[in-house]
Amino acid sequence: MAYDEGLAERIREVLDDCAGLAEKKMFGGLAFMVRGNMCCGIVGEELMLRVGPQGYEDALSMPHARKMDFTGRPMKGMIYVAPEGFESDEGLKEWIDQALAFVNTLPGK
Repeated sequence: MAYDEGLAERIREVLDDCAGLAEKKMFGGLAFMVRGNMCCGIVGEELMLRVGPQGYEDALSMPHARKMDFTGRPMKGMIYVAPEGFESDEGLKEWIDQALAFVNTLPGK
């Protein structure tokens, strides 16, 4: 599955100052790792975010967000956001900041 390279570039700009950043192809798309932990990524044209168990329900209550059901079963703590949810650079940054807030609580790998 191909992923949106334009979105990848926008994510790189948001994460530009992030220490320990790496990219890895996974889930048929592209994942952005922070200190070895998956933070966010792209599957097709959707944004994939790791918001954690505590932020999961709040994130799902936001417009354009849905459960990440890549395997057919929802992955708790992981969500997809449709392109309408991150059309603006500010909107994209807000979503990524939410994922970073969770990932920064995890120990590095």
